[in-house]
Amino acid sequence: MIKIITKLVLKPVAKAVYRPVIEGLDRVPRKGGVILAINHLSFIDSVVIPLTAPRPISFLAKAEYFTGTGFKGRLSRSFFRAIDAVPVQRGEAHLAQAALNAALEVLKEGRAFGIYPEGTRSLDGRLYRGKTGVAWLALTAGVPVVPVALAGTEKILPVGKRRPRLRKVTVKFGEPLDFSELHGQAGSARARRQVTDEVMRAIQELSGQEPAEVYNEVPKAA
Repeated sequence: MIKIITKLVLKPVAKAVYRPVIEGLDRVPRKGGVILAINHLSFIDSVVIPLTAPRPISFLAKAEYFTGTGFKGRLSRSFFRAIDAVPVQRGEAHLAQAALNAALEVLKEGRAFGIYPEGTRSLDGRLYRGKTGVAWLALTAGVPVVPVALAGTEKILPVGKRRPRLRKVTVKFGEPLDFSELHGQAGSARARRQVTDEVMRAIQELSGQEPAEVYNEVPKAA
């Protein structure tokens, strides 16, 4: 039921209210496994992509989105389950690999999977160095990678704010990147780095963000 409501009600209403500028929808393959590699600016990114993409997208989402309490927690959990999000615990390598394995199964089923190579949101607007999970998926599954650039989502729901604002949002889908010549080399750190850097360059060309050249680490709790 939640999936039907999301598709038939939430999606058209959100588009009518926010009127997002969407470019390159025709660049996203309509069939078969494909990875959408997206820059990450706001929590709301994980809502914008499923509502604007031309086909259903599954993606990794923080485990906290599935464990909240009260009405807000139930609403968050229901939404992320409705869009087939895969929960991931951050900061522990074996848990992250388990999440990538789950993502791999999505791709093997011929579905689309979205991932944020930066790992966490950029709080200063720069594009941070990509982590190589996106390359591992592409090289293991043998699927194309579509770079995606978001702009303006950080203004809809700024850090520390609970109520979304009406702001202009732009979503740009780039040309699919084909790494078939490296298929099967997921075990090579050099190949993973090469693929990841190419994906991040494509995202940067679409977004126009300043490259940070370093990883965006999750702030440590005091």
